[in-house]
Amino acid sequence: MKPMNDSDSPWEIISSEYLHKAPWLTVRKDHVVLPNGNHILSYYILEYPDWVNTIAITRDGQFVFIRQYRHGLQETSYELCAGVCEEEDASPLISAQRELLEETGYGNGTWQEYMQISPNPSTHTNITYCFLATDVEKISEQHLEDTESLSVHLLTLAEVKELLQKGEIKQALMAAPLWKYIAEKGL
Repeated sequence: MKPMNDSDSPWEIISSEYLHKAPWLTVRKDHVVLPNGNHILSYYILEYPDWVNTIAITRDGQFVFIRQYRHGLQETSYELCAGVCEEEDASPLISAQRELLEETGYGNGTWQEYMQISPNPSTHTNITYCFLATDVEKISEQHLEDTESLSVHLLTLAEVKELLQKGEIKQALMAAPLWKYIAEKGL
């Protein structure tokens, strides 16, 4: 094990101020002191609840994807089913199962936590819990929120890999677990 140095030490928070608090965007400004004594008077932190996404695979090997418009990039793209860990959900697994059912109508199967990743550890407070669900099946219709407009698509592994290779899955929090899956399968 390597010895601890200043780069491993936490920063000291001198003060914190909330600049904006809303369900989808909370911005905090911290005054921090680094281990070397340097001050950063305005370090901005984005506070979000934890997120989930799921690589869902049907019994016949089809990957359950959604396709939707994303206003930030002003593009429509393929994505894994994903969402927010709601306070009433008992765990990230429950959040992931709820999101998959609501957005796609798929459920059941065998679930495992696949990986945890950070959207941006320098400025975001949350973790994305990525799940792998195999042998899922269509058990209901979609139950979309008023703010959701998306379609469900079943893709082969070859189609998923092609989308990744062409850069057509732009959401990094979704590309990372998909690339991990492909690497582990030796494809």
